[in-house]
Amino acid sequence: MTKPFDLSPLDLAALVASRVCHDIISPVGAITNGLEVLDEEGNEDMREFAMDLIRKSARQASAKLQFARLAFGAAGSVGAEIDLGDAQSVTEGYMAGEKADLEWVVPRLLMAKNQVKLLMNLVLIANQCVPRGGSIKVELEEGGEKPLFRLTAKGLNARIPVAVPDLLNDEEVERVDAHAVQPAYTGLLARDCGVTVTLVKTDETVVISTVLGR
Repeated sequence: MTKPFDLSPLDLAALVASRVCHDIISPVGAITNGLEVLDEEGNEDMREFAMDLIRKSARQASAKLQFARLAFGAAGSVGAEIDLGDAQSVTEGYMAGEKADLEWVVPRLLMAKNQVKLLMNLVLIANQCVPRGGSIKVELEEGGEKPLFRLTAKGLNARIPVAVPDLLNDEEVERVDAHAVQPAYTGLLARDCGVTVTLVKTDETVVISTVLGR
């Protein structure tokens, strides 16, 4: 058993890197497959299929990398602010390849880097809550120095993923691997922002909220 916040900086960096690689390996692999078809096939229909696959996969890989740059990367100097309009754009690009529809109703303004990273990571958790698709609504509950977020995920068989609340709140879990590191990292961001994350399920809806206090 281990606590997420007990991860060493080296382990955390390695696990986050593994998570990012996991996200982009599928579209990059599809691009490789498409190029192989172009090299081997003389059939014009198959070549057109391969080009469509390459275009679609290249867009997905680019969207995932742009999202990872803001959600996990440095994205500016320490203490920097990020335009929420940029966060919206890259998040919408990422979610275009997912089953759930994104409704972003957060106003465009500058916000502290880690607060924006927290919000983007909460979108990833909300997406896990509706594995069969549905909708995710992103709202800003309160402005000011410590804005509070509310994400509402609705969909068939909506659920709170196993261990995610424990990972978010630094409770002991069996292990933290590349799959589990994202909610653990989200918990670290929440602690840095002076908030905690709550998840509440009602029928086919999961509401994710940030509340003041650690």
